[in-house]
Amino acid sequence: MNKRRRLSTALDIDDLLMECTAYAIRLANEKYKFDPPLSMYEITGWGKLGTRTDVIHEFFNDPEFYRTQPVIEGAKEFVKKLSQMTEVFVSTAIPPEFMGIRAKQIMTEFPEIPADHIYMGARKDKINVDILFDDALHNVLNSNAQYPILMRRPWNQEATGMLAVNTYDEFLKLVEVIADSYSVRPEHNDFSKPSIVVLVGPSGSGKSKIAKQVLQRTKKFEKLVSYTTKDPTAVEANEWYNYVSVEKFREMCESGEMFQSTMYAGHGYGSTKSDIEKILKSGKHVMTTMDICGAMSLKTNFKNVITIYIKREKKALLNSILRKNSTIKDKINRIIGIDAEKQNSEICDYIVEFDNYDDAINQICKILKISK
Repeated sequence: MNKRRRLSTALDIDDLLMECTAYAIRLANEKYKFDPPLSMYEITGWGKLGTRTDVIHEFFNDPEFYRTQPVIEGAKEFVKKLSQMTEVFVSTAIPPEFMGIRAKQIMTEFPEIPADHIYMGARKDKINVDILFDDALHNVLNSNAQYPILMRRPWNQEATGMLAVNTYDEFLKLVEVIADSYSVRPEHNDFSKPSIVVLVGPSGSGKSKIAKQVLQRTKKFEKLVSYTTKDPTAVEANEWYNYVSVEKFREMCESGEMFQSTMYAGHGYGSTKSDIEKILKSGKHVMTTMDICGAMSLKTNFKNVITIYIKREKKALLNSILRKNSTIKDKINRIIGIDAEKQNSEICDYIVEFDNYDDAINQICKILKISK
């Protein structure tokens, strides 16, 4: 029985559809001639930080700033596509004296959004929609939307476990996957062509250990080695990752070498398209472990991507995290992310819930048609 229905989405404006922080930084650099110039990467949190970047807040009190805000590249086409997929609303926090300017901007730049779908105010938790798309972490955490989704920006990099994307295309793919979750989906058991299998789950779920055991049972799969900024001296060496510096990781992302990247517990994780294509061209299937954001990036960029959510009771997750040889901050970030990750199971193709690792491995092998 098809349960598909038209979803509703609320979009933020500043730093999501229209330049705000980046625009203020450009204006500040022009006015004050900073040396070195202010950078987006210096904005590591919401609001004033007690650093030189606080100067950008002076522009947020200038009506001319709002009149001249540029539309982010690709935003207009994004809204057009999203309007064909869901009912679109705008939820934007802006000082009352500038609301008229903002409303005129929205109606001019994004005519697909009806005027009566524009809501202004900081209490985004009062908006009743299926999906909220915002760059402010507090709005995402406090949202009553069934699927609050974070747009990754430098000021929300510590966010862990929640649905997050880096691009409009990733968001549109995620909306497509969410819409499909309301329908009866066909089995994803066709391995006649090389596929990508992603094990998704919270920290401590044992997905890397499970993946390793599954790989030992078949030669048809090859593991994908990803990249991370995590300090390799903080934990035992992990065969699933190549360790790179923060600077190198950022360079790989900005050059396009990294087709997908995400932040988890304050660390960067990413994969290159060339590494995946190399495995697929060899005729083998790809086996990898990622958070839900990385999994959605794969679905955006490749066909035949199968996601399997590794579900484990919370007590076991906490025990695993606490036993890790990592910093207190790292453990706190991982624990905070546990509850946020629960709903991620709803948009994965399969869910594997287990009491012991052998049980989990057997379930996955059955899904992947791997004989003992």
